[in-house]
Amino acid sequence: MSPTGSGSLDDVLAIAALTLREAVRRRLAWALLLLTALVVVVTAWGFERFVQLARQDGVPELQLQLGVSQLLIMVAFMFSFVLAMVAVVFGSPAVAGDVESGVALAVLARPIRRSAYVAGRWLGLVVVVVTYAVLSGAAEEAVCAWVTGWVPPHPVEAVAYLAGEGVVLLTFALALSTRLSMITGGAIAVVLFGLAWVVGLLGRFAVLFGVDALQQAAAVSQRLLPSDTFWIGATASLEPASSQLAQAGFAGSIAAGRFGPFYVAAPPDPLELGWAVGWIALVLVAAVLLFERREL
Repeated sequence: MSPTGSGSLDDVLAIAALTLREAVRRRLAWALLLLTALVVVVTAWGFERFVQLARQDGVPELQLQLGVSQLLIMVAFMFSFVLAMVAVVFGSPAVAGDVESGVALAVLARPIRRSAYVAGRWLGLVVVVVTYAVLSGAAEEAVCAWVTGWVPPHPVEAVAYLAGEGVVLLTFALALSTRLSMITGGAIAVVLFGLAWVVGLLGRFAVLFGVDALQQAAAVSQRLLPSDTFWIGATASLEPASSQLAQAGFAGSIAAGRFGPFYVAAPPDPLELGWAVGWIALVLVAAVLLFERREL
């Protein structure tokens, strides 16, 4: 550690490495991996049964692929909530737990700057959340491709967007943990994540019915908590190409923007994605400032 307490990169990396070791030692991490493996096996069986029964009934291959794509999106939807819970469970005690147990006071007395401590905690947990998202998402996509033959148009981007959603929730939960208790901060993060997703879904319903007020509310929600921005990107990456939908007879619905609330014609534009990435940086800076002003 730096004896001058300069908050150097070495301090950040040391805290990050310590955070990774703690995460690996926790039973929760291994339980999540085992449960995720079980979910992958169960969904593989579900995909196999769906394809087998559809082919027995003579469903055209194009219709079958569209059905598989929608099932995969539903699995991704479920996984996005699991990933959000993982991010909150690891993020909400990241600082608050150390403060309550006295560990933070002992670590910061070495001396290490508070900014390096928060940044190191965040970096270590980002590695955990992103690794979990990549491994789980890639495993689910691989199983789907192996069982059904359906490969999403942009599988790598889909996993990256889901990982980004996890990082948003992790950063938010960690920022709350600099001032609030583990339970309080975690509950707030979970509720606001669910609220942002519901508002985003209502915004897509608003497109179907032309309700401008709901569309504006969804846009504001995406600015305040941009988790839905990454979910839109993941959905767009998993949706069939528009040419396939048109071939299946949905060209008119797509042109009118009325294919359905779960259909996303395109990923977030660069400005929206840039704001989501910038939001993560701003909230991390806010977490550092909040923790620097906290009495230990």
